[in-house]
Amino acid sequence: MQDQSGPHGALAALAREKGIDRRTFMQLLATGGAAAVLMACAEIEAPAGATRASAASPAPTVDSTTTPPTGTPAYFKDAAPFIQRGESGLESRLAEMQGFITPNRLFFVRNNSASIDVNVDDWRLYVEGDAVAEPREFSYEDIRRLPRRIVVSYLECAGNQRAMFDLVKGQAADGTQWMTGAVGNGVWTGVALRDVLQMAGITPDAVSVLLVGLDEKSPEGGWRRALPIEKALAPDTLLAYAMNGEDLPKDHGYPLRALVPGWVGSASVKWLGRIVVSTQRHWTRNNTTSYVLRGEDYPPEGEALGTVLSTQAIKSALALPWPARLAAGPHRLHGYAHSPFGAITRVAWSVDAGETWHEAQIGEPQVQHSWARFEFQWNAPAGDHTLYTRATDAAGNTQPDEIPFNEKGYLFNQPLPHPIRVS
Repeated sequence: MQDQSGPHGALAALAREKGIDRRTFMQLLATGGAAAVLMACAEIEAPAGATRASAASPAPTVDSTTTPPTGTPAYFKDAAPFIQRGESGLESRLAEMQGFITPNRLFFVRNNSASIDVNVDDWRLYVEGDAVAEPREFSYEDIRRLPRRIVVSYLECAGNQRAMFDLVKGQAADGTQWMTGAVGNGVWTGVALRDVLQMAGITPDAVSVLLVGLDEKSPEGGWRRALPIEKALAPDTLLAYAMNGEDLPKDHGYPLRALVPGWVGSASVKWLGRIVVSTQRHWTRNNTTSYVLRGEDYPPEGEALGTVLSTQAIKSALALPWPARLAAGPHRLHGYAHSPFGAITRVAWSVDAGETWHEAQIGEPQVQHSWARFEFQWNAPAGDHTLYTRATDAAGNTQPDEIPFNEKGYLFNQPLPHPIRVS
């Protein structure tokens, strides 16, 4: 890497010293800013031998004396910037977001009980199961000493836009009535899940990897989600300990969480404490009755009551209140689009219910699994209007005109009618 002048000169010199090439430096800087570069520059130590776990692993300690501050009973972060969804979550206001990376303070929260405060000194990660040759016990320092990876990825709740089943299609679905803000884009730092599994000696007949959280008041005594072995071994499936260059916030899974790019958010288990690798497929609440597409268009799968959710869907949304009010005249509007299947290559917008479509401009480069920020100019005349956006990705997927109803309201991804009153 050549010397860099300007405000990032010292940062570039540090990156060069740590062996980061110029292309990687520029990608990190473009997507995560200085914080992402600094995380990448941190010294990478050789893997340390982790302690072998006992056959019956004790539960890691949770500091029950520390609870979220008064006034926000389920969360530690300031809830004021969000749309509060009771104890289920904090919905981001896309209208408050201008940049490409979602700041930690504005990143949505989805819980299945209250956020917890884990005593990191006592915390352990246990890796075990009948498809593990050498059960392991990892401390926080063990994890931090492993080769680190940085993954830029959006994270989205499966129920994001669920309210639209009622507002657009007139058929309400069960669950938290999220609008468009149960999604965010972050720079995640951690270790590859596959590195941890390989240290535990996963066997060739491994089929399923169950991730179990420490949030004991959540269903099943700790949130859990199973991954097929192929997804668990994917290089970007991460055990993350940092978010946007900072240690994971308590509401986002400190000290360690999973990050499963492109999959529904429930798979990215927070406050991770145990990993169970099995020669048989795991069936839990979260792939039998919940996080399952249930309805006449979705046949049962295995022990599930419908089609098990895994991959997200291509979506787009304007960064405006819903409904919105604008003054008459020219406006530069923006929004966000994302797809689990590849980079967003096109976003079109319409003000006449899809009779005609216009091209929006796509902004920053989409690194790895990030979303796209798009924008367009609209000369808004007085009156009531409805804007639509539609995204297309590099694999040719486009938001569909219609999607069939499912009981839990997952994966709503029709082009959203965004009502705007102009005066």
